[in-house]
Amino acid sequence: MLSRFIPRASYSITTLSTQANRMVTWTRLSQSPSPTISRRSIMTSSNNNAASASSHAPTTALDFLKFVDNSTDPFHAVQSASILLEASGFTKIKETDQWDGRIEAGGRYYFTRNGSALVAFAVGGKFQPGIGGVHAVGAHTDSPCFKVRPVSKKEKAGFVQLGVETYGGGLWSTWFDRDLGLSGRVIVEGEKGTYEAKLVQIRRPILRIPSLAIHLDRSAGDGKKFNLEDETIPMLALKSSIEEQLGTKADGGDETAQHHHPILLNLLAKELGCSPSQIRDFDLSLHDVHPSSIGGACDEFIFAPRIDNLMSSFGAVTALLASVAPGQSTLADSKSVRAISLFDNEEVGSTSFQGANADTLPALVQRLSHISLKGAKGTADGGDVARAASFLISSDVSHGKHPCYMDRYQAENSPDLGGGIVLKTMSNQRYATTAATAFPIRRWAALARNGGVPVQHFSVKNSMPCGSTIGPMLSAKGFKTVDVGTACLSMHSVRETAHVKDPEHLIGLFESFWNHGEEVIASLEVD
Repeated sequence: MLSRFIPRASYSITTLSTQANRMVTWTRLSQSPSPTISRRSIMTSSNNNAASASSHAPTTALDFLKFVDNSTDPFHAVQSASILLEASGFTKIKETDQWDGRIEAGGRYYFTRNGSALVAFAVGGKFQPGIGGVHAVGAHTDSPCFKVRPVSKKEKAGFVQLGVETYGGGLWSTWFDRDLGLSGRVIVEGEKGTYEAKLVQIRRPILRIPSLAIHLDRSAGDGKKFNLEDETIPMLALKSSIEEQLGTKADGGDETAQHHHPILLNLLAKELGCSPSQIRDFDLSLHDVHPSSIGGACDEFIFAPRIDNLMSSFGAVTALLASVAPGQSTLADSKSVRAISLFDNEEVGSTSFQGANADTLPALVQRLSHISLKGAKGTADGGDVARAASFLISSDVSHGKHPCYMDRYQAENSPDLGGGIVLKTMSNQRYATTAATAFPIRRWAALARNGGVPVQHFSVKNSMPCGSTIGPMLSAKGFKTVDVGTACLSMHSVRETAHVKDPEHLIGLFESFWNHGEEVIASLEVD
């Protein structure tokens, strides 16, 4: 959720769907699913988050733990989603491809932008270009974190440090004294002047932001404010230890070696299986290396990083796969396109090539409205017609009740953890919900399998500021939009809290949206 302050072991996934639930099975393979994926880029089956989780937790909650632990940054979140999609028969296409003649009724496709945003869609069997709309769930892949600076080499008092900058509106105090790893995308030089983007994921604690002992700062226990520039610099190593281990300086690409410490380049090169001199650039984020877990005396809580907003990303992917599963899907009779859009950069305003404020979703509707399908082709104004027939669910986490701070919540509109889907409304349009878009949500929730999904409400106090989502900006691009989510605690902390029922609630709503979307939308006439 956007803060108001914005400034080689590898795995594939087999998705098993039933009417009662969906289960993701992670199976070890001998080869990486992509030559650009580093050998540690997919979570190992021995990761103890699932092994230690209680058997009382729903399967979807355990699946979410695996998804979020593997998705340590937007690039790995897109990779996790891509593996799920490809294992279920989705075909990867490119925006630079010619889609006309390639997209088929009943077909399933996906593409990525910048490697950190993803769009997947399934074409209804009765979809008519220029008439049928796109029924989409939108979420985001990014979370507040520290990112490595373009020039990160720092040394002080015998320590080798890593220069970082803040990304988004994080609760930065929660990053102190954590075991931190590093992950993201690296540009690697290949043979004959070629370059390749590879993913890297260092899951061991190579970094730490140490706090100052209270003996040296007696005000530390009184909520002292700290300097984000000077007091959040992670330590990477002792200079003496590096000299003992390496003996001599590590090599590196000319400019890269000047900007980043050789020990960092060595660590990356080891993970990537290349020479430090081949590393040309990177986008790297810090993350807490400790696995997510099921907690609480009754195993009711999810304790995990990046719940904002990988909970929605996971729910969108899983529900889309369930809605097109063979033998259970209504896709063959659908006149619309089912889609998910997982954007990057929501936490910093979404105005980027890979953000929700780009043309990604409008371009999808436009292109699908002009393809040839079963001899039919959209008209000149088909894109506008299709957009008017479309519907977007903007899904992001919401603030759940905090027992220690109940004065911060609007009494009648504050959701409980695990209490169901949260319908988010603000008349000042920080959320895009209106009566005309909230009504369908209630209908889809009621029509969801297993007796429906509970619906809660969130609205801020008049005396409090409010964050925002991708909903309002996409609504302004001509999409009927509603803002929903699930309740969580400690939003924007390095570790957040949700309920084990939340993934199932999201999946149930999204499935119902795609299975009953057309009938519910047609039942309400609004000009």
